[in-house]
Amino acid sequence: MSKSDQILDIEPPNELRFRGPFTEVVSSELKLINPSEKNVCFKIKTTAPRRYCVRPNSGIVGPKESVKVSVMLQPFEYDPNEKNKHKFMVQSLIAPPGEVDQESIWKSQEGGALMDTKLKCVFELPANQVTTATSVLETGNSGKTGKVESPGKSAERDLESVVEECRNLRQEISNLRTENTTLRDGVRQRRAGGDSQMTSIQPSVMETKINNMPSVVALVVAIIIGILIGKVIL
Repeated sequence: MSKSDQILDIEPPNELRFRGPFTEVVSSELKLINPSEKNVCFKIKTTAPRRYCVRPNSGIVGPKESVKVSVMLQPFEYDPNEKNKHKFMVQSLIAPPGEVDQESIWKSQEGGALMDTKLKCVFELPANQVTTATSVLETGNSGKTGKVESPGKSAERDLESVVEECRNLRQEISNLRTENTTLRDGVRQRRAGGDSQMTSIQPSVMETKINNMPSVVALVVAIIIGILIGKVIL
């Protein structure tokens, strides 16, 4: 048996639109219009029955009458990148004469051929939320479009700075050791010349700087690493 054309006029004819935010129940209305002289039975089906509440989901539309169907989308976490595949189907049958049993008529299809119309669901965000979502993806300081830097990448960049600082400190230590070696050579020469007062002060000061330098480096590295770990955790 060939498929019959839908006897009901459906508004909207192709899609149901739901406008967010989707943190609460969002409703869309479906209007079923019967332009014929006969009673028409209808039933509403969906590919996502747990997401929607439909009232009424079945019934009879009298001749030249209409019925409003409320479709309520339940709250959920909306992801604009997720492709929406939800669909609705409006099924209809011409009701047989006399009293109609809604449960049995759909099993036996007594009234004749089954008619159906499919509608897809469309999710929309309010204009202010679309603007907010777009601005999050833009860099605030440079004014150029780009991705927001993640805490991990920021910490990695800071760690590179720490390593560079440690290299500089090592170079300073190396320079101090070179100066100390030169100074010691000078001390030996002065001792040979009889100048012992100057030699007892300068080497001691220089050795103190060198001995204290590793502890200073360790302290600086420990503080900076602590800050980096804190950034990653946050």
